[in-house]
Amino acid sequence: MSGATGMPSMAPRRPTARLMLSHPAHAIALGFGSGLSPKAPGTVGTLWAWLAFLVIQPHLDALQMALLLLASFFVGWWACTVTARSLATPDPGSIVWDEVLAFWLVLWLVMPAGLIEQSVAFVLFRYFDAAKPGPVAWADALFKGRRGAPIGWAQGFGIIFDDLVAALCTLLVISLWRWF
Repeated sequence: MSGATGMPSMAPRRPTARLMLSHPAHAIALGFGSGLSPKAPGTVGTLWAWLAFLVIQPHLDALQMALLLLASFFVGWWACTVTARSLATPDPGSIVWDEVLAFWLVLWLVMPAGLIEQSVAFVLFRYFDAAKPGPVAWADALFKGRRGAPIGWAQGFGIIFDDLVAALCTLLVISLWRWF
């Protein structure tokens, strides 16, 4: 049986280490293994993002960090699309590059910040990403594909978009917190 793209329809696949290592897009989208966590892959991916940011950020100036985020968006869009197609699922929970990119953006904009403020940013981001209140739910639904339908670039974008909206909500709450 073929889908609208002429490609064979596939049943959804489970992510594995073998799949992750089979293509660079999979390694990126699966957060270099953090998305393979059997429990709470989004949280594990966000923790990986936090650690990676703390390692990378001191070596980059503001322009370099902005360019890294921009490049990570476009590379991530590609990687998320390719991996979602391979997994035959429009928005697999194991794809965590969206959390990585969005949390890097949050940390970049709240720094310098102490451990408590970084922890608050983490908890807020995870809340907005997981609970999907208001605008995050809207963003999540905007580019959803139907299960079994061909997965295109719109779904790859959508995987990232709702996390960027969650990051924006997180930054808004932190801004209000700092203001008062």
